[in-house]
Amino acid sequence: MTLGRPSSAADAAGAQAAQALTPAALADVLENPETRKALIEQLRAQGQSASQRQGEPPAGKPAGESPPGWRQRITEGTQRFLSGLVLDVAQGASDIRDLLSGKGLGLEDDATTQALRRLAVAVATALVAFVLMRLVALWIYRRIDDWVAGLGWNTKGGQEPVSMPVLVRRAGAIAGALVIDVLVVLLAAGAAYGVGVYGGPGGGAVDPIVAVFLKAFLAVEITKVLVRTVFSTRYPHLRLLPMSDDMAKYWNGWLIVLLTAAGYGTMLVDPVVSLALSRALGRLTGLIIMLAVYVYAVRIIWLNRLHVREKLAHSGARTLTFLGTSPRLLARVWHWLGIGYFSVLLVVSQLDPTNALPFMVTATLQTLVAVGVGSLATLLLNSLLAKPIRISDELRLRLPMLEARLNAYVPTALRIAGWVVRIVVLLLVLDAWRAFNLSHWLTSGAGAAAIGVAVNVLIVLLIAALTWTVVASIIEHRLHVREGRPLPTAREKTLLSLFRNAALIVIVTMTVMVVLSQIGIDVAPLIAGAGVVGLAVGFGAQKLVQDIITGIFIQLENGMNENDVVQVAGVFGTVEKMTIRSVGIRTLDGGYHLVPFSSVDVVANHMRDFSYHLGEYTISHRENVDEAMQHLRNAFAELMTDEVLAPEILEDIAIPGVTAVNEKGVTIRVLIKTKPGMQWAVQRGYNRLVKKHFAAAGIELPYPHMVVYFGQDKSGHAPAARVELEAPAPAGTATPRTDGAA
Repeated sequence: MTLGRPSSAADAAGAQAAQALTPAALADVLENPETRKALIEQLRAQGQSASQRQGEPPAGKPAGESPPGWRQRITEGTQRFLSGLVLDVAQGASDIRDLLSGKGLGLEDDATTQALRRLAVAVATALVAFVLMRLVALWIYRRIDDWVAGLGWNTKGGQEPVSMPVLVRRAGAIAGALVIDVLVVLLAAGAAYGVGVYGGPGGGAVDPIVAVFLKAFLAVEITKVLVRTVFSTRYPHLRLLPMSDDMAKYWNGWLIVLLTAAGYGTMLVDPVVSLALSRALGRLTGLIIMLAVYVYAVRIIWLNRLHVREKLAHSGARTLTFLGTSPRLLARVWHWLGIGYFSVLLVVSQLDPTNALPFMVTATLQTLVAVGVGSLATLLLNSLLAKPIRISDELRLRLPMLEARLNAYVPTALRIAGWVVRIVVLLLVLDAWRAFNLSHWLTSGAGAAAIGVAVNVLIVLLIAALTWTVVASIIEHRLHVREGRPLPTAREKTLLSLFRNAALIVIVTMTVMVVLSQIGIDVAPLIAGAGVVGLAVGFGAQKLVQDIITGIFIQLENGMNENDVVQVAGVFGTVEKMTIRSVGIRTLDGGYHLVPFSSVDVVANHMRDFSYHLGEYTISHRENVDEAMQHLRNAFAELMTDEVLAPEILEDIAIPGVTAVNEKGVTIRVLIKTKPGMQWAVQRGYNRLVKKHFAAAGIELPYPHMVVYFGQDKSGHAPAARVELEAPAPAGTATPRTDGAA
């Protein structure tokens, strides 16, 4: 950077020392008051030139290169501040000695004296104009406050609900009062500007020191306008926040004092002292003022930390604030935030005194707007997404689970949207305080890539959710029982359930792989590794593969379904559960058997199409077969009168005839065709009736028969069998025991 040509030997020495400050040269410069002052002036000039060219890229660096990070900026700023403070202290001590010795420093210059006079006139003009117009504005505020009171607004916050027209009119009244207050400040500044131009150096411009005052006046007073709008100590109906009058006066007065001291101290007192006395004394004066402001602010915050915490915690039971979170969190950390805020103000006021207050006001407003809009967006999301989604009755009848599934997405969507809002608010806040350059990040490749990745991931998740919703809804539509449509079979239930599980696994797997690829993770090794693992599992789990393949073909061939009575692998019972690998069967004794499909060779299904009661009834050899068959038909005729069992019989009884003649008797076969699964109930009912009819007809059921052979002699004659008949015992006598017991 090229500086102006030195005007004297002292300035030349100062410039030379500024270019190459060795320890010996620095000691020589600081020892000589003239060279020390010239060095300070050169450093100030370099700082101003650097601040003017802050938007230009540094020499030797390409224009597209990113600016230095916040750590580097803090380090460089701290070094500049400390080095400047050391020089200011040294120069200030010298200037004070000069003042004590009778030197007026800047006041000895006639131009400086004239500038201070013009400044005094401008200040007086601004104050008089502000006071006069403020009196008129106060009368207008009183009328507006009375009008708002007539609307029925409760200054204590109001427990009763307020109509929307009242809220809109009150908001308009507050906005109108704000505009009037800003106009008062602008008109007062305009009056001071006019006086400054009239008494200025000529050419239609004001003196530079008057321009500094106007800038400070506008920045400080407009900031005070915002404070008065929030607290409105005299007009409670125009108060932006609900609070008591005493609390509003306390916080309004505290903030007004801080703004006045900090704003005018850094933006006006520092330049005036620098002009009237010396730049070093000006900067030291600004530092002392800001230290006093900082100590005062920290003291007030610390004394009120518990009181404000109680107020915020009490309001946390009724309201939501700060991006949908409870005020209890803010109640615990508010004083640390306040102390940090004034710490930043102290640092900025020393690094850039002229622009400190505008920067703080701009950063504060951007922070408040970002947090407010983010909180409002979160509140709207909570109110909109918290309401359950309703679908039409016809669609609910066709897709019974669609409404529940859509409502299940609401909490997840709310959390994602909430985090997006919080991230955006955080970036805006960091950008407001220059900790993060949001505009540069958005225009850079990294920002565009990050936003693109986020949008792509969101689109992938939406497509996955939509696909799963459609697939699951179609399956539920097929499984749903509706009037006018046949019931889904057990086979359909089993296959559709398996397909739904398989579709879920495929969708989740594909979504995870695509999301990983979008965020920059190479999925090729994952896919290759999954293939190797799958091959190893295939070799090591051949039985499992056989189970799955056999299960698939059993399902495709409709071998059995849930609730069927089957016999597989020697197990007879009811199918309770079927998976792609095994079948669960409940036997008659209550035992649950899990049979893998690889063990199933034959499936005997007793629930397919129709069933038969196969009965075989044996009668004695002496009975008439035709008569017995007639009684079997009579028993069936009575069975058909049963209201429970008759509807389960499909055809008339079939009696094929005699199937066996043996030593037990004559066996007659009976067939009764029934609905699937009802053969056992029909069997029990028919057997009861057969016993009843046979007993009534005197048909004897067979006893065990035995043929006794006594042999033959040589002539072929059988020897006579000796049979002795024992006479019956007289009545009343005991039958003799044969075991010899008395």
